[in-house]
Amino acid sequence: MLDGRVIETSSLGDRSYLAHDGELAVVVDPQRDIDRIAALAGRLGVRVAWVLETHVHNDYVSGGLHLARLTGARYGLSAADDVPFERVPVREGDVIEVSGRMRIRPVATPGHTFHHLSYVLDGPDGPEGVFTGGSLLLGTTGRTDLLGQDHAHELARHQHSSAHRLADLLPDGAAVWPTHGFGSFCSAGQADGEASTIGRERRHNPALTLVEGEFVEQTLAGLDVHPAYYAHMGPRNAAGPEPIDLTPARTAGPDELRQRIDAGEWVVDLRSRKAFVHSHLAGTVSLGLDGPMATWLGWLIDWGAPITLLGETPEDVAQAQRELARIGIDRPAAAASGGPVEWAGGRSGRLASLPAALFADLAAALRHGHAGAYPPPAVVLDVRLPHEWRDGHVRDAVHIPLPELPHRIGELPAGPVWVHCASGYRATAAASLLARAGRTVVLIDDVFAGAADAGVPMAA
Repeated sequence: MLDGRVIETSSLGDRSYLAHDGELAVVVDPQRDIDRIAALAGRLGVRVAWVLETHVHNDYVSGGLHLARLTGARYGLSAADDVPFERVPVREGDVIEVSGRMRIRPVATPGHTFHHLSYVLDGPDGPEGVFTGGSLLLGTTGRTDLLGQDHAHELARHQHSSAHRLADLLPDGAAVWPTHGFGSFCSAGQADGEASTIGRERRHNPALTLVEGEFVEQTLAGLDVHPAYYAHMGPRNAAGPEPIDLTPARTAGPDELRQRIDAGEWVVDLRSRKAFVHSHLAGTVSLGLDGPMATWLGWLIDWGAPITLLGETPEDVAQAQRELARIGIDRPAAAASGGPVEWAGGRSGRLASLPAALFADLAAALRHGHAGAYPPPAVVLDVRLPHEWRDGHVRDAVHIPLPELPHRIGELPAGPVWVHCASGYRATAAASLLARAGRTVVLIDDVFAGAADAGVPMAA
């Protein structure tokens, strides 16, 4: 039996894979920071012989081309994808003999993209599993609208057919190894578990339990917005992404930080929201490393805007730089480590804090017209995504999804803004944006699922 290893990128909800026979390895859908894969191969004592892409990715910059060049591996991509760089054009019917004990069989599985391939991994005793990319995921499938709404219906039909092809081709015990679906916006629905087999998907996956029309209708109805930066990923991967550069960013001192903030640039505080609420450099934006920082920052900014990173340690800044490079934000304009007092140069007038309340405080403010130490709300702002809003929201709240907020703050009525999301992370980012714009804001740092129990009036 062959050995397989997962290289997980939980911040983007993706997985890459390395499978080997003890000597030679194949890598599937590597992320841009290939040092993780090179280190894994070194620890295992194996040589990467093949690097394979299931599709031209829309949610991250691929490291496949650079990994192949670095290791001397052969680089496989669908023959139907028109790219300017050297690769092995792969198509269904090919057999990739990695070694005498391991081979790969490409299977055409259009749906997530038109030219999508899955890769069946055969060991000495037959098929062990299939790398499904954005085709058959765990309890769901990859979304079908990333190439545009005009193609979403056709690709949903292909997605249904592709799932059935895999189920018909493979035994129930074959493992399913998807690239997306662990929180990725490339998934059409919530992934079901951490591991699965063809047999389990046959019993539970809507693509295999619903007839085509029902599956297409359900899939299209469930598609919500996806990050705006996705528009830049496909073209960059198709053009041949350059190697990653993780050399440290230039350090900025207090005066430069102030200048960048005054110029309206993105100066991002990577600390936890609790730390940000307590004290932060006025004008900074809270996107902590304890959440999907890269996804939300990449979605919020005007693409190409300069970004400065503030972390408690150089290691925190380096982690953020790595996560941003995965989505093509290559070089921070500047960075600094330490804390708010240091970033402010010891000037207390450059520091700020945020009032943080609970939904019970909001309920009391709405009921009695006052909120103790908090300014009473002129508006309750909900920054969750559209599908979350449709599932239920605070009565009379204003809905502006977080990615739209920087350009829509002017739509909010005058007066104090009480802002919430589902758990507090996005609301803190929103509160920091509002405070940066000069608004009086109260952060509701609480779980929305408990709002009704706290007495907040709700609308269905």
